Amino acid sequence: MTAESLRIALLTYKGNPFCGGQGVYVRHLSRELARLGHRVEVIGAQPYPVLDEVPGADGLSLTELPSLDLYRSPDPFRTPKRDEFRDWVDALEFATMRTGGFPEPLTFSLRARHHLRARRGEFDVVHDNQTLGYGLLGDIGAPLVTTIHHPITVDRQLELDAAQTWQQRLSKRRWYAFTRMQKRVARRVPSVLTVSGTSRDEIVQHLGVRQDRIRVVHIGADTDLFSPDPAVPEIPGRIVTTSSADVPLKGLVFLVEALAKVRADHPEAHLVVVGKRPEEGPVAQAMERYGLEGAVEFVKGISDAELVDLVRSAQVACVPSLYEGFSLPAAEAMATGTPLVATKGGAIPEVAGPDGETCLAVPTGDAGALATALSRMLGDPELRRRLGAAGRARVLDRFTWARAAQGTAELYRESMERAPAHSVRPHQETPEESRATC
Repeated sequence: MTAESLRIALLTYKGNPFCGGQGVYVRHLSRELARLGHRVEVIGAQPYPVLDEVPGADGLSLTELPSLDLYRSPDPFRTPKRDEFRDWVDALEFATMRTGGFPEPLTFSLRARHHLRARRGEFDVVHDNQTLGYGLLGDIGAPLVTTIHHPITVDRQLELDAAQTWQQRLSKRRWYAFTRMQKRVARRVPSVLTVSGTSRDEIVQHLGVRQDRIRVVHIGADTDLFSPDPAVPEIPGRIVTTSSADVPLKGLVFLVEALAKVRADHPEAHLVVVGKRPEEGPVAQAMERYGLEGAVEFVKGISDAELVDLVRSAQVACVPSLYEGFSLPAAEAMATGTPLVATKGGAIPEVAGPDGETCLAVPTGDAGALATALSRMLGDPELRRRLGAAGRARVLDRFTWARAAQGTAELYRESMERAPAHSVRPHQETPEESRATC
């Protein structure tokens, strides 16, 4: 290590990149920080993070901090055996799950606190990946930087709005009860990092964090992996999207409805969804209602190389989300040169760029507008070529993991300068912040 190198503890309570954007963030950020010469130890729970090898560097490692793994496949919401319980934190995790709550942010933070305090002096900075648990308050042995991708309160409200019965609303309120803790913790951590200007504004509005404690560091695509390849044949009519779960936030149901309209003019149009096939719910019902069983394919568990070739083979990539704090799928599709149709939800326009210049942009929740944009793209090869090239140029200029690592390391150093005692001191709320979470 050089004098400029940092010893970084990167915390993630759910770090597998195939389970969502938080795992993708940890995988690529840790790699690029190691390439800069820093020593990064990723500390994570199940499903454990996947880390990349960094040729010529030995500064990247994984420490497993196991939970009870109550949501594992194929037996989610399982009852552990008696000998699996190690301490009161395990008992708390199980009890919270059994009463309909989501315990992992709190219980991981408690385990991480114990682990970090036992290793005092081994790290220059601790970087929390949106755990926002009570265990990270106070002295954890090093200055704390916390990434908030976007406030989970946004997801909570969209889920409540989509609930059709009081039983569903009650279930959602129990599940998202941890967001009250995250609001309180967010206001007390000294340095908050987020991935877009839109997320920054949402963090101020929803969590009551002062804007002067938030730094925007854009994330991006792995532009070496996600790159154009003329050798991959383009499949006529192929539309590709990523949707890790059948939840209202992702807007997949509107894309399925749009596909039914598109096929009237483009019978070859079909959709490939990177994600798990829903057996019931709005998406499954829409597929049955419009007779799209043969026109929608779901793929899961594919390799990085297979994912890239799938995106390259599509004539159009689509992000139909109602809200995104950044949208990695948009950046990755653009990086391959695949033209993009995307909604204006959350930070998506910040990533995708202006309508008609680097993408086709449509309102959220509007299947008709999606269908019009998709039909226009499928029917115009020159438009696809122009938007695809402009999209890749935008990503190369603004959204790469190397840039993200550099900006993140700068924030680490600022945090260390502000906290020479290597502790996280409780933040004193202002009256305005107190009212923000009432």
